[in-house]
Amino acid sequence: MADRPTFKAFRDEALKRPDVKAAYDEAAPLYALKRDMIAMRKSRGFTQEDMATLLGTRKSNISRLESVNTDSSPRLATVKEYARVLGYKVKIAFESDPAKP
Repeated sequence: MADRPTFKAFRDEALKRPDVKAAYDEAAPLYALKRDMIAMRKSRGFTQEDMATLLGTRKSNISRLESVNTDSSPRLATVKEYARVLGYKVKIAFESDPAKP
């Protein structure tokens, strides 16, 4: 019986395809944002329910906001308020895209 490839091996092989690599690179900033939001919340010891209370919304909205499995991107105002109630500020930076002249 052959060993199953690890996720890392699968990902590394998939990223050799230019179309997959482009989609991965495009999605990476949103994944990083949501990962950071979850880490900030957890570092303060808050649950999604706590965040919902602090932001005056429902837990399902926080779950959707933090989810990487949604088609919608969070509004900047929502991200700023999420960060504010946790004691953070939002910093936005632009980078040049080497693929674009």
